[in-house]
Amino acid sequence: MKKILIPIGIILLIGIFVYTKAVGVYNTFVQTEETINGSWAEVETQYQRRADLIPNLVNTVKGYADFEQETLTGVIEARAKATSISLQADDLTPENIERFQEAQDQLSGSLSRLLVAVERYPDLKANQNFLELQAQLEGTENRIAVARRNFNQSVQGYNANLRTFPNNVFAGWYGFETKGYFEAAAGSENAPTVEF
Repeated sequence: MKKILIPIGIILLIGIFVYTKAVGVYNTFVQTEETINGSWAEVETQYQRRADLIPNLVNTVKGYADFEQETLTGVIEARAKATSISLQADDLTPENIERFQEAQDQLSGSLSRLLVAVERYPDLKANQNFLELQAQLEGTENRIAVARRNFNQSVQGYNANLRTFPNNVFAGWYGFETKGYFEAAAGSENAPTVEF
C-alpha cells in the first residue's frame, strides 16, 4: 500500500507545481499585456493630439494667401491617411505597427516640409497663433517620442518573458504571441542637411 502512495504523492506534487506555475505564468502574461495596451493607448493619444493640432496650424497658415498650396494639401492628405489607420491593442503585430508607423512618418515628413516652407514668410513666423501652435506641436512630438519609448519598453519586457523557458511552453498553450516594436523610420540614421 505504501509503495502505491509514494508515486501518487509525487505525481500530485508535480501536478500541483505545474498547475501553479501555469496559472502564475498566465497571470503574468495578462498583466504585462495590459501594460502594453495602456502604453499603446498613450501612443494613440499623443498621435491624436498631433492630428487635432494640425487643422489649427493649417488654418493659421492658410491666412497667408501666397503660401504654397501644395504644401498645405500634402499635410492635409497625410493627416487624413494617418488618422484613417486604426490599430487595436490586441493586434500589435510587427507588420501592423510598421503600417501604422509609415502613415505617421508620412505625416511627420509633411509637417517638416510645412515648417521649412514657413521660414520664407517672416510675417507668418511672427504670428502669435502660429508660434503657439508650433510650440504645442513640438511638445506633442516630444510626448510621442516618450510614449513610443514607454511602449517599446513594455513590449521588450513582455517579449523577453514570453520567450524564456518554461514560459514559452505555457505561452504556446495560452496563445500568447510576441508583440511588435516601433522602429526608426528608414533614413533617420542620416542627419538632415541644413543649407543657408
